Amino acid sequence: MSGNTFEGSMNPGTAEDQKKLHLWLESIIFRFFHVWSPVNCQDMLKRYEIFELCLRARELFWSKPLYREVEVPVTIVGDIHGQFEDLKMMMDMNGWPFSEDEAKEMYRNMVTKNRKDMKVQLPATLGSGTDRQKGPKNYLFLGDYVDRGPHSIEVVLMLFAMHLRWPDRVTLLRGNHESRPVNRQYGFFGECSRRYSERVYEVFQLAFNVMPLTAIVNKRIMCMHGGISEELYDMKQLDALKRPLDTPDIGIIADLTWADPETEIEMYKESPRGAGKIFGAKAVDEFCKHFSLDLIVRAHQVVQDGYEFFADKKLVTIFSAPFYCGQTNNIASMLNIDSDMVASFMLVKPVTEIKENLNVGEKAEEENQQ
Repeated sequence: MSGNTFEGSMNPGTAEDQKKLHLWLESIIFRFFHVWSPVNCQDMLKRYEIFELCLRARELFWSKPLYREVEVPVTIVGDIHGQFEDLKMMMDMNGWPFSEDEAKEMYRNMVTKNRKDMKVQLPATLGSGTDRQKGPKNYLFLGDYVDRGPHSIEVVLMLFAMHLRWPDRVTLLRGNHESRPVNRQYGFFGECSRRYSERVYEVFQLAFNVMPLTAIVNKRIMCMHGGISEELYDMKQLDALKRPLDTPDIGIIADLTWADPETEIEMYKESPRGAGKIFGAKAVDEFCKHFSLDLIVRAHQVVQDGYEFFADKKLVTIFSAPFYCGQTNNIASMLNIDSDMVASFMLVKPVTEIKENLNVGEKAEEENQQ
């Protein structure tokens, strides 16, 4: 079943149905934005809400092609790997996909629910604090939402909810970890089983198996999780792929989710990962010329400085999980493309030690009062 065929059969429901759906999605988003903490995380969503979010996300993914067209301005985000608190912090720094007025309205709806005549006193701060950048901001996520980090479930559910509520503001691509053979081994299966059940894990796979694989920003920047493929010469090839699909070891799907750049070769070669291929600078140059691209943006690899260029800056790797796994002292980055197609990086440096002249917590509060 192709994306176009499925889209024609979708029934969006009545205006009242859409309003109820939006209110429900906003309540979930606001819980993660304003209420969530590591202490109360297990109480955020009921199991039936997880099921419905995953199935609705699956429906939306399946209704669209495997390649998405995205307009600027947009912020491109690399691997997150379950580091939910870092994701929230980076959205505070860069701006959330909703405006401050929308955040206030979400709070009012959450407090009043069916009591519309109830007066609402807004809290002094919403979310993490008052230093948030103003939204709404548009986002393109390159995959690898799960595994290794402590809160993969939260990462996926919040992004699913935001994509469902604002599909024109939030676009999600599939990474190699959005695949059963990988996420069963590297932590997501254990997290789902420990916190909920194996059935919850299985329903996530239903959504993962229909996610898009690549996106084109303003017809000039191609984005994917892994890398380019020597077998891809026309985007219409992706329309011929039948979903649901898992990630194979070879072919276009494997390359878009697994491939890596390699300085020691010119064209393509089998990857030591055992899935996808590695590719050289000449391959990138020919790929960009064929598709009339200015830049290729991909994720998939930890890069110490948050981003790393390749092939005379025709390709850049971004990684968005700072202090990865609590072991790698790496910087995280997000790539902002503004309305004039000018690119800039937002960097997040990990705080791995407290400087002697920097006091935090109670001691800092005491000094501020003196």
